[in-house]
Amino acid sequence: MDISTVLSYIQSYGYGIIFLFLFLGIVGIPAPEESLLVFLGMLISHDQLAWANCFLVSWLGATIGMMTGYGMGRFLGHPFMKKYGKYVGIKEEKWERASSLFHKYGKWFVLFGFYLPGVRQISPYMAGVIRFPFRLFLLLASIGAVLWIVPITFIGMFLSQHLDIPIASVPLIGAALFLLFLVAVWIKQLVGKKQFEN
Repeated sequence: MDISTVLSYIQSYGYGIIFLFLFLGIVGIPAPEESLLVFLGMLISHDQLAWANCFLVSWLGATIGMMTGYGMGRFLGHPFMKKYGKYVGIKEEKWERASSLFHKYGKWFVLFGFYLPGVRQISPYMAGVIRFPFRLFLLLASIGAVLWIVPITFIGMFLSQHLDIPIASVPLIGAALFLLFLVAVWIKQLVGKKQFEN
């Protein structure tokens, strides 16, 4: 498959895929959110994707993901999350750590938690469980998503422009970032397994 075909698929289906990756990543299903945003920035810098469209679907994916997590936490509660959270990467030790942070820092936890993998997955559930005011949560999550998406996407644009990365290399870089994400997930699971055995 040549580069024009790859870019054609991204242009045709990319926006829906972008939304899906961001949504799944927030609700706790492993997805390379930061890598995806850097990759999008590179494509935007080469005029292969529209900045406004990328931002909108990324923001919607992250924000709706946060709202979904909040709803699950609020209506299903702590017992459900404690029992089934492990299936979406929310283990008990993460939950206890996040709970401590959330009760201490509250709104700042929702606003800037996007930058902390694991925290951004747990914070909406935690907010729902403790019945954090929904309107305030939605406002903070919406702003936090902007503060997370825009800088990381600009990093991709900056790297592509100032390192003179050719357009033919962008999909390869995206694949490399995705591979690094998979390796990081594997190492994390391996370390967690060893700690559990000890």
